[in-house]
Amino acid sequence: MKVGRQSKIIELITRNEVETQEELAELLEKSGYPVTQATISRDIRELKLTKIAAEDGRQKYIVLQPPEACLAEKYVRVLRDGFLSMDTAQNILVIKTVSGMAMAVAAALDAMHIDGIVGCIAGDDTIMCAIRTLPDTEKVMEKISRIVSRKARQEI
Repeated sequence: MKVGRQSKIIELITRNEVETQEELAELLEKSGYPVTQATISRDIRELKLTKIAAEDGRQKYIVLQPPEACLAEKYVRVLRDGFLSMDTAQNILVIKTVSGMAMAVAAALDAMHIDGIVGCIAGDDTIMCAIRTLPDTEKVMEKISRIVSRKARQEI
């Protein structure tokens, strides 16, 4: 949930002029992410968010560095921690995860922007990834295998 929540925070502060942690918590709540003030503070610190002056004179949160730079390793860690196995059915990649981890792993895969993955649908412990073509399916499987086997830390 943390990866998905932090991705949502970046999306929310990009689309809205969020001035306070309370405003951010309210937007997250409306988006289906109930949070505490401590969680918001921790996420702001981990995402390296800062405030700048908005055009109307108020303050607003922005990402100090590109989100990919601070989240890439987290996405890899989520994928590695949740991944159990994968198999194909034509150009559909089916990934089995630890129970309860499928949504987080699917969010990580989406955030990694792996070439060939059109989108992911997650349940509790299973993800179905739509892959653009049959040859792309093999390439995606190879890339995921390299990532989860820890051989390619800078792969993404």
